[in-house]
Amino acid sequence: MRMIVGLWRWRGNPLCRGTDRREAWLSLWAALLIVLGAPLAGWAAAEAAHDVLLRTAHEQQRDRQRIWATAEHVTVLPPLDSETETAAGAPNRHRVAARWTGSDGTPHTGTVVLRRLVQPGDRFHVWADSHGRLTSRPMSTRSAGSYALLAGLAAAACTTAALEAGRRVTVRLLMRRRYARWDAEWVRIGPDWGRTGTSN
Repeated sequence: MRMIVGLWRWRGNPLCRGTDRREAWLSLWAALLIVLGAPLAGWAAAEAAHDVLLRTAHEQQRDRQRIWATAEHVTVLPPLDSETETAAGAPNRHRVAARWTGSDGTPHTGTVVLRRLVQPGDRFHVWADSHGRLTSRPMSTRSAGSYALLAGLAAAACTTAALEAGRRVTVRLLMRRRYARWDAEWVRIGPDWGRTGTSN
């Protein structure tokens, strides 16, 4: 941006090269695209992700039910962290062999890992799909909105990074072209450097 302001002030200066002007215009367009394009890309990605996630959340809420299961056998598992110092305060996990009845009346058995302690014969809630298979808690509409917001922020950040990377690559190409012209000019006038006004 400083380059744009500087070149605007010195736009009539004969020392301002064409490559300087092109670089300034490139920086200006890149800044405008970042300011306008990145939020637009983020908004579009967030809207698209929100529609998909909201549809998924509604499908999960329609398909999954919270039902009662009965514990048959309980096994205490060690904490996930195997380090002695940190494992001492970590809660134990319990592998529970349980039985439950699906929403269609079909009996099922399976294994569930719980944080809280249950005894054989205790009842606890699990989430199951329409076929009675264990599944995770359905996504809430609030979670769908949060994930969509994250997707929009990620899209805006990626757009900004891509535009800035494109600007840097283009500036580097302009610099190479500028150096190539300097080399060619030096090859042309280099042998005569310092000889102006001298006689042979």
